[in-house]
Amino acid sequence: MIVKTKSGAPAVDWGNGTSFRLLVEKDNMGFAVAHTVVAAGSKSPLQYRNHLEACYCISGRGQVIAGGVTHEIEPGVLYALDQHDEHFLIADPEQDMELISVFNPPLRGDERHHFDADGFSEY
Repeated sequence: MIVKTKSGAPAVDWGNGTSFRLLVEKDNMGFAVAHTVVAAGSKSPLQYRNHLEACYCISGRGQVIAGGVTHEIEPGVLYALDQHDEHFLIADPEQDMELISVFNPPLRGDERHHFDADGFSEY
């Protein structure tokens, strides 16, 4: 059995916030779980070429834009990037947005995004 706490998880600056990596590849679960904090007012161009990701919002508000379609994100909303979708993750300017993120296959745990003008950050 594995028991972890957010306060005991590695806090990784993922590029536009903090990701508390609760389960990672070395835990041998076949998936990763992170408590992801998205910084208020940030806009992140993202793509996961090597992972599928599902995110469940637990606090804050924002938007995810994929394929030219904007989806409002608020507590209780889940979105899943099931096609390795290029997307923009946008946090409301007033407060951080917090997500529970699940990755398959699992993250190693040290991944970070690098944002520049050349497109979507990926790993």
